[in-house]
Amino acid sequence: MNSLSFQPKVSLHPNNSFFLFQPRNIPRRITFPRKIKVVCSATERPKQQKQQQQSKRKKNVKDGEKGIDPVGFLTKNGISHKQFAQFLRERHKSLKDLIDEIFNRHINLQEMSSGFEILGMHRHPEHRVDYMEWAPGARYCALVGDFNGWLPTENCAREGHLGHDDYGYWFIILEDKLREGEKPDELYFQQYNYVDDYDKGDSGVSIDEIFKKANDEYWEPGEDRFVKNRFEVPAKLYEQIFGPNGPQTLEELEDIPDAETRYKAWKEQHKDDPPSNLPSYDVIDNGKEYDIYNVVIDPVSQEKFRAKKPPLAYWFETRKGRKAWLKKYAPAIPHGSKYRVYFNTPSGPLERLPAWATYVQPDADGNQAFAIHWEPPPEEAYKWKNSRPSVPQSLRIYECHVGISGSEPKISSFNDFIEKVLPHVKESGYNAIQLIGAVEHKDYFTVGYRVTNLFAVSSRYGTPEDFKRLVDEAHGLGLLVFLDIVHSYSAADEMVGLSMFDGSNDCYFHTGKRGHHKDWGTRMFKYGDHDVLHFLLSNLNWWVVEYQIDGFQFHSLSSMIYTHNGFASFTGDLDEYCNQYVDKDALLYLILANEILHTLHPNIITIAEDATFYPGLCESTSQGGLGFDYYVNLSVSEMWLSFLENVPDHEWSMNKIVSTLMGNKQNANKMLAYAENHNQSISGGRSFAEILFGKVLEDSGGSNELLLRGCSLHKMIRLITFTICGGAYLNFMGNEFGHPKRVEFPMSSNNFSFSLANRRWDLIANEGVHCDLFFFDKDLMKLDEKERVLSRVLPSIHHVNDTTMLILNSDEIKYGGQGLIEDNQYLRRTISRRVDGLRNCLEVPLPSRTAQVYKLTRILRI
Repeated sequence: MNSLSFQPKVSLHPNNSFFLFQPRNIPRRITFPRKIKVVCSATERPKQQKQQQQSKRKKNVKDGEKGIDPVGFLTKNGISHKQFAQFLRERHKSLKDLIDEIFNRHINLQEMSSGFEILGMHRHPEHRVDYMEWAPGARYCALVGDFNGWLPTENCAREGHLGHDDYGYWFIILEDKLREGEKPDELYFQQYNYVDDYDKGDSGVSIDEIFKKANDEYWEPGEDRFVKNRFEVPAKLYEQIFGPNGPQTLEELEDIPDAETRYKAWKEQHKDDPPSNLPSYDVIDNGKEYDIYNVVIDPVSQEKFRAKKPPLAYWFETRKGRKAWLKKYAPAIPHGSKYRVYFNTPSGPLERLPAWATYVQPDADGNQAFAIHWEPPPEEAYKWKNSRPSVPQSLRIYECHVGISGSEPKISSFNDFIEKVLPHVKESGYNAIQLIGAVEHKDYFTVGYRVTNLFAVSSRYGTPEDFKRLVDEAHGLGLLVFLDIVHSYSAADEMVGLSMFDGSNDCYFHTGKRGHHKDWGTRMFKYGDHDVLHFLLSNLNWWVVEYQIDGFQFHSLSSMIYTHNGFASFTGDLDEYCNQYVDKDALLYLILANEILHTLHPNIITIAEDATFYPGLCESTSQGGLGFDYYVNLSVSEMWLSFLENVPDHEWSMNKIVSTLMGNKQNANKMLAYAENHNQSISGGRSFAEILFGKVLEDSGGSNELLLRGCSLHKMIRLITFTICGGAYLNFMGNEFGHPKRVEFPMSSNNFSFSLANRRWDLIANEGVHCDLFFFDKDLMKLDEKERVLSRVLPSIHHVNDTTMLILNSDEIKYGGQGLIEDNQYLRRTISRRVDGLRNCLEVPLPSRTAQVYKLTRILRI
């Protein structure tokens, strides 16, 4: 066997020794030993050797923990809480234990988060398709589909027949079918290139010529001695032990001397041998009575051996192109084939959609769901054109739902979104889009939050290639693409989703009450299970690798962090974040997710949506935090909605507004705020525009004063939120121009109507209130682009300085205001009057229900 060596593994994380990764261009299916070491006994390793290795490991861990403080962010913020600090220390220890457990089964965390490379359906270079699925509760596994007549006996892997490992992973091989008149390949390991029409193997060079070339060029003199004659070594050993006329049967075999006697005799016999260019070995005796000796290679030979790279280039010279493959074989499962996975379980047979399926048709109109094998030919596969945009200093996020993005009463597609919505987002001044409902889900009316197939884009909007084009076109416009990811729960559907996947109730989810959300009826993931972690972490990495997603908003973290799913009263006491209702396994998953994403993809953005504001959301994991880049301030939109529905605008509390918008000052630059998002306008809710002036617009004879009041408050709310909140701002599609109607998805209660499941883009094409509001929002985005409003530190609300120019006034006529302040009134100077403990103040003419933004200019007087 050829002994080959990979490049050494490297640690990309400067502070954590347990976050180890490996370059992606290294093949993962072949592994080779790191050291040449032979033990001459089946007995376990000497205790002394074990102790030395454990001591070395402890030293490495200690060195790697430099700069790590499990309670670091508490110290930084001057927080003293004994119970929570102890919880953080215990959580850090659990994280290290979890990493050790992971390394027992995976080379590193990159492999842990790359399960999509081997699980699911994959074309293998050796004219076949491999399928792997995790179903520990199943007794029998098979693939059924239109490619095999939906028969569960055609392509199967039974337990105990090389198709099922100890962890519950099933493996099925679908061999391509040899076409009539074609002969099998000469090489049983013949590989094919399925992308290019021709490859090096089509040149006609024989395998014997390639092997001769490899042996002549790869091995140095003497190194290929045992390769050419693989029986030489055992023959020599046999001759050394028994002599040239040794026993040929067990009856002739006498007692064999012990290893020490045999070794000393061999050493004496070869003490005068001439030097050789072959690797030299010696035996180290640890001084034990039992016969264990470690045979180690000398350092020079060892380095020479480890420096060798695999001779893969010679292997690839046998690979043939796509035309040769199509001429000789018919695909075992053609592109576009429908299929499901069949299990035989203790409770009986069942069919499921594969958990790692990348394209799915959920059941519609009463038809059973199925997965679609997605392997488009090279001419149909999408080819990326644009590189990812650089991460901006501040985020202006446009939240979108593809299905309702059109004007017509139907489900819009990815292609519709590309043509109509992306140009509008670019023109509006936003620099990122955030997609909700893009991951496959069975029921359209759930807005996409009851996800059924985590690795598939929703087929109701288009194909995987269509979605790649959407992301690529967005990148071409300079827009980042974020995905609203739902790992906090999953759909309870059994036929389409993961619930009862292999017939057991505890495959992906907890059993009993713990496995069900208290109020939503969804299933709760079992984050402490190694294979569930493997599934979820790989899912995050999949969206970045396959679709070049730039970031994630983690939806509803409170559902997963607490066993009560966040449905409890919170007073803000730190005891509430470390008591018996906190799921430590869920927190460990979030830490791993952030560490892996940010290490593999340094420019990734992660956003935490947590109504309870768990301490340390955006703190570094090395300092006891969870590692997110931003957190959503959910209180802002709730405050505005409460004011609009319950409090007259002349009674609004400015203290409450300011305190809510300022949020957590320690992480002010990591706060994402919005005046309203999709929650305010979807299924039962009302948009702010509908609350403020919806009825006025419906009534052609409505009061102009009421319309003016509504528009003024609409602009003022956005301006205040935008200029006072943290480093990121979000707006839901259509709200920037005051969309007059809420969103209501087709469902039985509205007779499955699409009348409210769209966006009225025509409203901004004509002059009027919606066009005015759009211009205001557009200039608001320009304000950040030019003046860096969001990326600056939080403003001092009561403090003013010398100013010279007004740069944004919500009362201007072009924004639908009254224009009560003339141009010559914009120049304001400070006056000597003590206000709020300061010596000077600025008097500003401010009409009712308006807001203004001034630019600071320092004047030097000589």
